[in-house]
Amino acid sequence: MHHVVVGAGPAGVIAAEALRKLAPKAQVTLVGDEPEPPYSRMAIPYFLIKQIEEAGTHLRKTADHFAKRGIDLRQARVTALTPASRTLTLADGGQLAYDTLLLATGSRPVRPPIPGMDLPKVTSCWTLADARRIAATAKPGARVVLMGAGFIGCIILEALARSGAKLTVVEMEHRMVPRMMNDTAGNMIKDWCTSHGVAVHTGTKVDAIETKGDALRVVLNNGSAVDADLVVSATGVRPNIELLEGTGIATRQGVLVDRHLRTSDPAVFAAGDVAEGIDFSTGEYSVQAIQPTAAEHGQLAARNMVGLRGAVHRGSVNMNVLDTLGLISSSFGLWMGKAGGDAAELLNRERYRYLNLQFEDDVLVGATSLGLTQHVGVLRGLIQSKTRLGGWKRKLMHDPTRVMEAYLANTQALGFNATVLK
Repeated sequence: MHHVVVGAGPAGVIAAEALRKLAPKAQVTLVGDEPEPPYSRMAIPYFLIKQIEEAGTHLRKTADHFAKRGIDLRQARVTALTPASRTLTLADGGQLAYDTLLLATGSRPVRPPIPGMDLPKVTSCWTLADARRIAATAKPGARVVLMGAGFIGCIILEALARSGAKLTVVEMEHRMVPRMMNDTAGNMIKDWCTSHGVAVHTGTKVDAIETKGDALRVVLNNGSAVDADLVVSATGVRPNIELLEGTGIATRQGVLVDRHLRTSDPAVFAAGDVAEGIDFSTGEYSVQAIQPTAAEHGQLAARNMVGLRGAVHRGSVNMNVLDTLGLISSSFGLWMGKAGGDAAELLNRERYRYLNLQFEDDVLVGATSLGLTQHVGVLRGLIQSKTRLGGWKRKLMHDPTRVMEAYLANTQALGFNATVLK
């Protein structure tokens, strides 16, 4: 039996290691298309601020990690998939046969159709090669424009601001982190960034990027322009599904998978950013491009690839936790609320404290918090367990900060171990 994993990010690495443990006699091959050892994109900001060396981004810290475990790690680019013969074609002309295949090909940055995006001093921040280019320019006093203040953009923002660069952020939506935060929380994050010396333009688009001597000129749709030594684009990502064109395997935004992470081809599975599976909160299909989901997918996919029963995916919970220059924000589930539901809110703008709870009947279905970290595990736990709060809903409507009490009261009443979500 030959299990092949395409994609050497967290989902792929975890899956390959799990396959080796679950099927010790099988052949396991992990294919990655970047020249570096498997690494975590989430560690790149720490590399940019010199908190870690480049090797610190590597998912596994020894050069012989995979070889010692009997995992064949190959640096190659897959150019074609032929499900009928269960083969992969590689860029060097070689072929790789499989019995089961996991697609963990991740995603790539979206390149907006703006004049000047192909200029040498315009880059994404997605690969280690990107990070090296940014680190060479984003030094104290350098003028940097960051396009995009979504989740990924704000992670990059943290690193760029801490580098000492003079940073300007341009976000086309009317608040920061628009797919994670409501207007109140998103604009509080903007105020926080501004107070820490970052210029933030929301509700603003970049019309063009032009050369200005040895530097760049970023033209905005509000009639102004910003000079820059470097422009970093973080305007979203798109799943890497091109490999499936013409294969007959079902795709939409990503690769469609069932609750076993199996695609429409029974021998092919998908995990991580490329997988489009069931959303826990809505029951609809969506892509959850976050590392915890990728890690969970990797484990579950491996179990199903070797035929173990009971490895069912209950659905991905929309979950984001972000550190923006020391201000912690988080959102879970249906943070934007559900039609006909109730909401409770607590706000202290001066102290950058905010808590918003969203209910359907007496069940917590979504939450947003800012400047509050003690409730993060509890909020996720209540949402995932779909706990009926009963009389505690009325208490939380009056005081949302009592969510820990509500959690303990309800989990103890049901005999649950309340420590599992700490």
